[in-house]
Amino acid sequence: MADIIIGSIIILAVIFAVGYIIKEKRNGKKCIGCPYSENCGGSCGESKK
Repeated sequence: MADIIIGSIIILAVIFAVGYIIKEKRNGKKCIGCPYSENCGGSCGESKK
């Protein structure tokens, strides 16, 4: 019984995370973790030399 509860909690967490990512992508954010994601060109992970 505990395995079912733990499994459902993990599945719900994954569903909410995917939903959050989809919502932010629809709002135009390219890099969700970047504070400048609305204004940047989508290269948040690249070094700027």
